[in-house]
Amino acid sequence: MPKIKTHSGAKKRFSLTKTGKVKRAQANKRHLLNGHGKTTKLKRRLRSGAYADATNVAAVKRMIPYK
Repeated sequence: MPKIKTHSGAKKRFSLTKTGKVKRAQANKRHLLNGHGKTTKLKRRLRSGAYADATNVAAVKRMIPYK
């Protein structure tokens, strides 16, 4: 069986925890971060990570087989 290629976009966006959960970053933290964009409270919440939804876990794990 040949080796499977890792999806380049997925390896930058997701990581696996020790228990096998898929960790991801929060969305909406790229621009409009000061002034009339987002509140400090929202930006602070967006710093924390989150886990991928159960419906997407299998697909993500297939894309990052060796992580």
